[in-house]
Amino acid sequence: MSASQSSFVRACKALPVEVTPVWFMRQAGRYMAEYRTVRKKHSLIEICKKPELAAEVTVTAVEALGVDAAIIFADLLLPLEVMGIPFHFAAGEGPKIDKTVSTSADVDKLRIDRAGDLGYVAQAVRLVSRHFGSRLPVIGFCGAPFTLASYMVEGGASRNYIQTKKMMYNSPAAWDELMRKLVAVTSEYASEQVRAGADAVQVFDSWVGCLNPEDYRRYVLPRTAELVKKLQQTGAPIIYFGTDMAALLPAMKETGAEVIGVDWRISLDDAWRSMGFKGAVQGNLDPVVLFADWKEIRVRAEDVLRRANGRAGHIFNLGHGILPETPVENVKALAAFVHEYSTRTSAASR
Repeated sequence: MSASQSSFVRACKALPVEVTPVWFMRQAGRYMAEYRTVRKKHSLIEICKKPELAAEVTVTAVEALGVDAAIIFADLLLPLEVMGIPFHFAAGEGPKIDKTVSTSADVDKLRIDRAGDLGYVAQAVRLVSRHFGSRLPVIGFCGAPFTLASYMVEGGASRNYIQTKKMMYNSPAAWDELMRKLVAVTSEYASEQVRAGADAVQVFDSWVGCLNPEDYRRYVLPRTAELVKKLQQTGAPIIYFGTDMAALLPAMKETGAEVIGVDWRISLDDAWRSMGFKGAVQGNLDPVVLFADWKEIRVRAEDVLRRANGRAGHIFNLGHGILPETPVENVKALAAFVHEYSTRTSAASR
């Protein structure tokens, strides 16, 4: 069976599967001893830019956890660098951008002709795809235009997204041009990952939950839908994930993405119902549940699976990435439990 016929890819297309596929956002991360060993010698950006290292940490996590898909190790902000917006990581504070974008002139200076310089990510995808062959699908990824634009405008993490919203409201033409340029770069960047062997692409809109549905539809949906459409031309299904986005789900579904990733702030069945049970959903266990004892983890995971109700198109995941201090044994046990529970319930329904 080829990776394109795997349970993960079939679930992305809302086709029936015998066992619910499971993978985890940030499944290669600091909670794993093997990853911490690599990080002692290399910075996060060094790992991203060295395909052999990025492939190594990607593969190590998959094989340790027994999950159904590998997501390539890369950083959300890599496209900013080739657009002329350098960034760095401040200890304990996350990414910092020194040269923010705030005017039409700033937007005009942004380059869109250097997406090919990000080819190291596609090369890492190629190595992982070659390693797994037909055994396991590979997920490529990129940031969504709104979230990348917000980083550019705010200069880092934000509580209220004041500068971003000021630009949206006061300079809508400049805002739309910023979004257009981001779509141009990220579509080329992620499409190259598919050409290198990725079987699906996840688009991360980490900050989109700061918007109300009206602003989302006006300032974000058109360009995000454009990105999804461009990526779908590769033939790979698209997963669109945001956080704190319960109110936005029907609008997010309008992007045309085959899969909508759901965070933990809304129950899975309510989320799916808000989209008319159309297409596939991914999620949505609270990552902090993995710090509980096994009995509690099992109850919560079972609840997510029960809410999916055996419908075609559920991919089990967390509602956000695995947190740094998470006990690795709990992650392994959760992946095994999802397989065991869905196999058991699938057999019982036959």
